[in-house]
Amino acid sequence: MSDRGTDNHSEVTDFILVGFRVRSELHILLFLIFLLVYAMILLGNVGMMTIIMTDPRLNTPMYFFLGNLSFIDLFYSSVIAPKAMINFWSESKSISFAGCVTQLFLFALFIVAEGFLLAAMAYDRFIAICNPLLYSVQMSARLCTQLVAGSYLCGCISSVLQTSITFTLSFCASRAIDHFYCDDRPLQRLSCSDLYFHNMVTFFLCSIIILPTIIVIIVSYMYIVSTVLKIRSTEGRKKAFSTCSSHLGVVSVLYGAVIFMYFIPDRFPELSKVASLCYTLVTPMLNPLIYSLRNKDVKEALRKILGKKILLFNSILTVT
Repeated sequence: MSDRGTDNHSEVTDFILVGFRVRSELHILLFLIFLLVYAMILLGNVGMMTIIMTDPRLNTPMYFFLGNLSFIDLFYSSVIAPKAMINFWSESKSISFAGCVTQLFLFALFIVAEGFLLAAMAYDRFIAICNPLLYSVQMSARLCTQLVAGSYLCGCISSVLQTSITFTLSFCASRAIDHFYCDDRPLQRLSCSDLYFHNMVTFFLCSIIILPTIIVIIVSYMYIVSTVLKIRSTEGRKKAFSTCSSHLGVVSVLYGAVIFMYFIPDRFPELSKVASLCYTLVTPMLNPLIYSLRNKDVKEALRKILGKKILLFNSILTVT
């Protein structure tokens, strides 16, 4: 099948992921960087989920959300990183049509779910700081489950719509996707279809996903800041802010990268690839570090688990 002359998307059986336009000698270095980052993602997020599930003291709404955040980070980075690493060694760099559809669908699902989950976490911090006496009542297990389920549902619905309108386009320009994974904007460049309807639906989805979540986060933190400033003791204000700083760090990295990515002019594909790295790999790597380094409960739970492992190891050595 040639790169050009395809008249309809149904004739496309595969795509080529161009990846980073660097010298072939640098592919080994990029592979090692991706491998190191992905290993840290696996270790950090699996470790975070294990700590939360095994320590009864972390059986609270905040850690329930945090466990789901680690789950989402783990899976959407796993949708991207393994294929990107394989392509550093592959000459063809191809991905099947079905594989491309699956990659876009899963990535869109998890990235949208993360946005809604971060909004739910902001609401959780708002209740914890502004209405602490009613926290256990308002943030019930049922409500927490509904918020998380709703995040996944919104992610699924938006992903179905985005994937459907993208792959009903006709791809007749080329098979070469100028990116390291299947994403909406690079696929648009391959289309010879009228993109008006596609762009309108994409704008609508962005409006109902990004705006509400950002509004919830901003309004929650406006109330939080107002409440914290009324606390007289410096120690009390510091403690209140410390519970929010980790979440703010995660929100800033994710939304900063996404907004930067989609506001870059489309004529700078290499710059958009770098921005994509921030929310596909860097954010999932940093999230466990941000929450573990700034959270006393997580650090204490980690020390407890490591202490048990060391004690078990020492007892085995003593027996032998």
